[in-house]
Amino acid sequence: MLKVEIKMFTAITSRLSKGHISKLGLCLIVVLFLAGCVSSPYVKDTQPIDRAKLNASDVTVSIPNLSSCTDSLDKSIEIDTTSPLTVLVHGCNGSAGRFRSLAQLYAFHGQQAFCFNYDDRDSLEDTAQKLAVAVEELAKVTKNQNITIAGHSMGGLVARKAVEKDDHGSNILSDQNLELITISAPFSGIRAAKHCGIKPLHWLSLGVLPGLCWIITGDNWYEITSSSDFINDPKPLIPSVKSYLKIVTNEENTCRRFNKSGNCIESDFVFNVAEQNQPIFDDYANMTRVQVDAGHVEIVGYKDVEPRKLLSILQDQGMISKTPPERKAELERLFADLY
Repeated sequence: MLKVEIKMFTAITSRLSKGHISKLGLCLIVVLFLAGCVSSPYVKDTQPIDRAKLNASDVTVSIPNLSSCTDSLDKSIEIDTTSPLTVLVHGCNGSAGRFRSLAQLYAFHGQQAFCFNYDDRDSLEDTAQKLAVAVEELAKVTKNQNITIAGHSMGGLVARKAVEKDDHGSNILSDQNLELITISAPFSGIRAAKHCGIKPLHWLSLGVLPGLCWIITGDNWYEITSSSDFINDPKPLIPSVKSYLKIVTNEENTCRRFNKSGNCIESDFVFNVAEQNQPIFDDYANMTRVQVDAGHVEIVGYKDVEPRKLLSILQDQGMISKTPPERKAELERLFADLY
């Protein structure tokens, strides 16, 4: 990756020609590919969540940007209004369906999980506001209003911003009992995209650099860099956030896909530990930080890889109920079925 960044810097600071611009675009595409916004092939999953282990639902509602964690066109959600629930926020190039298996693990343990859907090219500030509104609407139909917001990767940035105080020191989510979970989120900015945040390079490139950054990542192109206020000026969490679990993944030497010979053909390294740290709020009084050796996608699970490490952490922290000994064999069968 260092060689790519050096080539990018050289291309920008040299006299710009069509050749230089082409190299610049190529470098940006490569580094942002490494930033995790291009994922493995995915087949949409429209199967409904098996609710057999959940209490019966007593209301069905439609809330903008919320759905069951499937790729079904039906976005209505069935809720047991007396039980706590979790809202899962996917990362870049994700979808509700990618979290179906994770939501099914919640359901197996008798807990409700729904998914927040968003366009990962939109501004993270705007997306966080939509998440806050969706959770507020969800809280209105529940009786105990205990809600956990769990975000992975870019979704972690969105989830935290949704429960930060706004510029006026208030937030619409002021009356809920909230818990926050962030997983593998780049709170110090995405290192591979740092050149997008260097303003002198914007004018040295005659505006080419910002344009290419926008083409590749959309309206959040500057927000994801270490130069942005979004990264450098996080606000305190609103008082209604009772606890914050921050899961940091050490993704060094991890692999997402192997060939038939057992050689790695796709790394599962996206963000290093430093990218996930944020000294401004890492000493937050109600925050628990857990670091685990796991790949970026491995931690939340995907085909052939169960999210056992994540499940263990969530159970240890009381975010998911412990699996009773007499149901462990059933859990293993579910893992085999889902993954």
